[in-house]
Parts: sequence; structure tokens; C-alpha cells
Amino acid sequence: MGKTAFLFSGQGAQAVGMGKPLFDAVPAAAHLYERASEILGYDLADVCFNGPAEKLNTTAVCQPAIYVTSLAALEAFKAANPEEASSAEAAAGLSLGEYTALAFAGALSFEDGLRLLQKRGEAMQRASDAAAGGMVSVLGLENEKVESLCDQARENDVLLPANYLCPGNIVVSGSAAACERVAALAEEAGAMKVVPLTVAGAFHTPLMGSAADILSEALAAAEFRTPRIPVYSNVDARTHTDPAEIRQILLKQLTSPVLWETSIRAMLDAGFDTFYESGPGRVLRGLMKRINRKIKPEGFNPAD
Repeated sequence: MGKTAFLFSGQGAQAVGMGKPLFDAVPAAAHLYERASEILGYDLADVCFNGPAEKLNTTAVCQPAIYVTSLAALEAFKAANPEEASSAEAAAGLSLGEYTALAFAGALSFEDGLRLLQKRGEAMQRASDAAAGGMVSVLGLENEKVESLCDQARENDVLLPANYLCPGNIVVSGSAAACERVAALAEEAGAMKVVPLTVAGAFHTPLMGSAADILSEALAAAEFRTPRIPVYSNVDARTHTDPAEIRQILLKQLTSPVLWETSIRAMLDAGFDTFYESGPGRVLRGLMKRINRKIKPEGFNPAD
């Protein structure tokens, strides 16, 4: 018999208008936005529903926004499908989505998860402002080839694979000059597409080291519990139950590559064959199709 897992969106999935249907139709979802606004000190619902996009897209705002919207979508799903919602036997989330997965699994309270992502987003924004960096999506090349291109383009800068998303889809991250060099090399090497991403900086690399120092204090202050279901980590594609270990994994995640494809394959190997995506957009469903075409993941999109 198969098993069910829930997947939670990462940064880049946000869009102005997300969550408005949930807020209007589901009281439990509306409550999450209202509670979030009290904690954050600004009207998160207004930013999600009305923008402007420039504000929603900032790292400091979009991380709490995606977290709250993903959990609001989950509340709507629970209301309509209580048995399916309770059937989840594992969870995973892309980058910031790992915090959402941990909240879903009971390892974090909604409030602590939100405060952590507010700190994380603000710290990552400051680290990005301090060191010019970027990220580049490389499509159509093997992992080893992209890693080799990073070695060639790095020179004296920082440049590393940051997101192993699915076959033929790797995001590299590093200093601005190195990102320009690797983009040119990838095009010469025959990449199907090379896309500089509109992000604030070089996420999931050592350039986020100063952000890790700030996040470490916030993680130490937050209350973590043993998850009620396994949560697969971005850092090592494994599950962890010890709260102290989870803290360390989340800290390491900030400067380490996201092993999304490896995480999904580990879940498939463990017998998971039903996946639900909770959050804005359909990014994770698209990645799943590239990892295993036999799996038909479903989603509860908060813009639906």
C-alpha cells in the first residue's frame, strides 16, 4: 500500500493575489494571516493580496508570506478533505518550505516558524546587501557538467551549485561576476536555457555566513519538538527527530545546497507514491514530473 507526503513551496513561488480566495472563504486561513500580521508588525494579507510586487518579492517579506500562504492553503485542504489531510506520513519543503513542513509536522509552532522566517529573510537580505551576488538557473546539462563549469568560472570568487532540483535543472549561486562567467560558459556548453534569477543574493552558499550567525541565535531561542511525521531535510535528504539536530540542519541549510531531487527520490524509495503540493504556484509538481513521470502529484493552489 502506498504512502502520502505533503510538499511545501519555496521562494520564487510568490505572486500578488495569492491567498485571497482562502482568506475570503476559510476562517482558519484568515486567522493565520491576521495572527501573522500581529507578529510581523505589518499587514501581511494586504501585501500578499495587493502587492506591490516589488515589496512581496523582497526576501524579508516573501519568506513569511509563502510560509503563511502555504499553511493557509493547508487549512482549506483540511476543511474540504479531512481524511486525506490526516493521511500524510511525511513532509518536505523547498528551502524556506522546510520550515513550513516542520510546522505541519508539529516540530514548530506556527508562531515560532513565522518568527524564524522573518529573522531568516531579514538576515539573508542584509547578507545580500553586503556582498553582491546572484543565482543562475542552468537547464539541460548533467549535474557533473554544471559542477565542472562552476570550477572553471569560480576563479577567486564564490560559485557553487545551490539547488539540485531535478534532472537537467540546477541553480548555481555565487558572486555576481562569477555568475556572469558561468552563465556564458553554460551557454557555450550547450545548455538548453540559462536564466539569471531575480533574487537578492547568493543563497545557499558561504556568502550567507553572516545571515547564519543571526539565524543561529533565533534558532536557539525557538522551541522545537520531535516531529510527529518524518520531515526530509534539504541538506542531506534524510529525516531527523532530535530537536537539537533539526536546529543544526536548518542552520546548515542556509549555506549548503538544496538536495531536492535526492530528497524526492528518497521518499519514492521509502514507498511514497501520493504527493500533495501546498503553496502558491505549481513549481514542485513540475519538478516531480521531471524526477518521476509515473507520479501525478496534486496541489491546493491558494490562488485557485
